[in-house]
Amino acid sequence: MSRIALATLCGVIFGAIAVATMLPMSFPDKQGALTAAFLDRFAIGFVIGIADLPWPGWATGLFFGLLLSAPSAVITKAWAPILGLGAIGGIIIGVVVRRGR
Repeated sequence: MSRIALATLCGVIFGAIAVATMLPMSFPDKQGALTAAFLDRFAIGFVIGIADLPWPGWATGLFFGLLLSAPSAVITKAWAPILGLGAIGGIIIGVVVRRGR
């Protein structure tokens, strides 16, 4: 599988997982919140998939997972769930992508 295809697949899966975890919650603008969560997590999966840093896969994933989750965590003040999911998802994607190369 090409790098771009793997990055896109990782982004779509991570985005779908984020949306699925948010479905039972209520928000003033639920569609906006779900769309933003999908795009945020899609970006994490995609960036990790195309990044070529000289680090272990888990470290690349952790770095980008936290870096790209930080703005949402700052805005919502939901630090633990947003940074936690970003870190865990980033590590998993980093390991998967490294093995896929």
